[in-house]
Amino acid sequence: MLPFKNSIVMKLQTRLFFCALLLHNYVYAQTLPTAENSNRWAINSPGSIRWTIDNRIPHEDHIEMAGLKSAIWLRYGVDTSGASVLNRTLVFPTFRLIPNNTHASMMYTIGDKDLPRIFINNKPWREDIIAGAPSKSSPEKVQYITHDGITTLVSTFTDKDGSMLLKHSFFPSVDKPLLVEKMVFINNRKTAATVEMEGMQLYRNPSPEKTSDGPLHFVMNTSGSGVKQLQPGDSTILYITYQAIRKQEQPVMADLAMEEISRRNRITGIEDLMQLETPDTLLNTAFHFAKLRATESIYLTKGGYMHGPGGLRYYAAIWANDQAEYVNPFFGFLGDTIALKSGMNSYRWFASYMNPAYNAIPSSIVAEGDSNWHGARDRGDMAMIAYGASRFAMAQGDADSARVLWPLIEWCLEYLQKNINQDGVVFSNSDELEGRFPAGKANLNTSSLYYDALCSAAMLGQQLHIPAKQLADYKSRAAVLKKNIDKYFGATIEGYNTYRYYAENTVLRAWIATPLVTGIMDRKEGTIDALFSPKLWTEDGVASQSGDRTFWDRSTLYALRGVLAAGETEKAMKFLEYYSNRRLLGEHVPYPVEAYPEGNQRHLSAESGLYCRIFTEGMFGMRPTGLNSFDCTPRLPVKWNRMAIKNMHAFGKKFDLVVNRKSAGKLVVTVTTDTNVKAYTINDNATLHITL
Repeated sequence: MLPFKNSIVMKLQTRLFFCALLLHNYVYAQTLPTAENSNRWAINSPGSIRWTIDNRIPHEDHIEMAGLKSAIWLRYGVDTSGASVLNRTLVFPTFRLIPNNTHASMMYTIGDKDLPRIFINNKPWREDIIAGAPSKSSPEKVQYITHDGITTLVSTFTDKDGSMLLKHSFFPSVDKPLLVEKMVFINNRKTAATVEMEGMQLYRNPSPEKTSDGPLHFVMNTSGSGVKQLQPGDSTILYITYQAIRKQEQPVMADLAMEEISRRNRITGIEDLMQLETPDTLLNTAFHFAKLRATESIYLTKGGYMHGPGGLRYYAAIWANDQAEYVNPFFGFLGDTIALKSGMNSYRWFASYMNPAYNAIPSSIVAEGDSNWHGARDRGDMAMIAYGASRFAMAQGDADSARVLWPLIEWCLEYLQKNINQDGVVFSNSDELEGRFPAGKANLNTSSLYYDALCSAAMLGQQLHIPAKQLADYKSRAAVLKKNIDKYFGATIEGYNTYRYYAENTVLRAWIATPLVTGIMDRKEGTIDALFSPKLWTEDGVASQSGDRTFWDRSTLYALRGVLAAGETEKAMKFLEYYSNRRLLGEHVPYPVEAYPEGNQRHLSAESGLYCRIFTEGMFGMRPTGLNSFDCTPRLPVKWNRMAIKNMHAFGKKFDLVVNRKSAGKLVVTVTTDTNVKAYTINDNATLHITL
């Protein structure tokens, strides 16, 4: 009877297994991204998106724009009556308050009610603004809003005599502590009309004892005030400027038309570099916007060029994750002069904290270099720095710069080796989330970055003629560490053969993606399934932890890059297209964000650099191997026949990289420099070593 009972049990177990498998597959299918049928925004032209106002109001959003000396954080929207709602926060990173810490940039917020009065035919253009209360029926109706590096709202004002058109735009100065609000009124009536803006000069002065190197002054000025007579078809331009001045300085009398031209030229200069060409306009446009946000957010401080995340909190300062790890390796490929200077400067600042006792370098250098922040203690910062600096040095392709960075890389690697624990992985007090989620005493992220840094240093060191024994030691450390990472972190978590993030971890975490981007593919199948499972994937990307609604875009961006690097191109593309659509054309646009609920999805700039790296390192599989060489493992989606990155400045050359489908299973990779064209035929998913 026993065998009979066992056979029944086995049949039941088999049926239960297949039922569970079907249920899992059904639930998993529900997490697959679907096309957005209700996008608020649409691609207007290359490098521009547009929201045409319909009945889905009220709606508000925010966007940040930056120059070398200022930033504007603009909250914009349309109320229930169809009128605009605008709130401007003006940020001056090099004008510091006391205490002069991370968040001490001087900033002021100006609402619509703070503006000078404007009249059309002697009537207030917005009575609700003058009254300081919203109107149920405003004469202003916003027609559409565009983002193209300058944010513009286009509205009409209609009465019994016809309509007046207003083009209302905002942008920062490229190189001055100055922000510009521009209003172009166009008379579309059949009769003449008058437009009047009252003149205004507003000073606000923080208390001298609360300023660093003060006194400091915030100045709001008008340009173009007075009564303007407009014939039908005529227009007039009115400006409001916001600027910061120090001590006894006088407000800058800038040529505001030239300021706009300079801003447009800066946008065009960034656009011309590293141009992504794919059959997918959505991805091309999202890449364009991310490239702009990543590159514009650099501030010229007394401590040199400093790339700053922004978000009303993080300016005139650098971090080991945002700058050293996330955005600088992208800048190495981009070739923008200011971006390269900011990258080198950030590593120089971190290097200034090296010490013979191997005490940790601070996580952040703040206040233009006057101070630092190390509140979370060692978050794995030395792994972040060594990982980023070695990749940046090779991608930049300049031997002299690489020699400057080598002592920092070397020091960080030695620090990390001194912090290897008894299990052969790296000790860390926390991780880049700084205690928001548990990270134990050794986390997967830090050890994975250290592994990649060792591999990169071994390749870079050969180019710099570092002793072979030292480089062999780096290679040996990397091989041992890779085994220890799998032994210590490898685990089945919530049914997936992936990694535990730290020793006591029992739920899935977003940063299980890190091994994939550092070339550790031992558990790629289980890891990818876990990342895209209902446990982690949400409508906004990868959740920080299974069962929690918190998300940080940085981990989603790592995941998408890692899945492409692992060769799961078709699976990655579904999620990449969904994510890109949501961030570019959804409710909060046009850039990747930091996090939610913390910060309410600020457009921190380094995340945009991570988005671009999905393509350079993920889709095109570019892995620096030397000052003039890289491995290329292209992941051409099945439905595409061609993709390219044009005008790349990396590895000491300017070049184009084009991938064409030759036939089933065969690709042609063409590299074009100023002096040479080389075409290589490779198998699909094969790795090609390219020396320029």
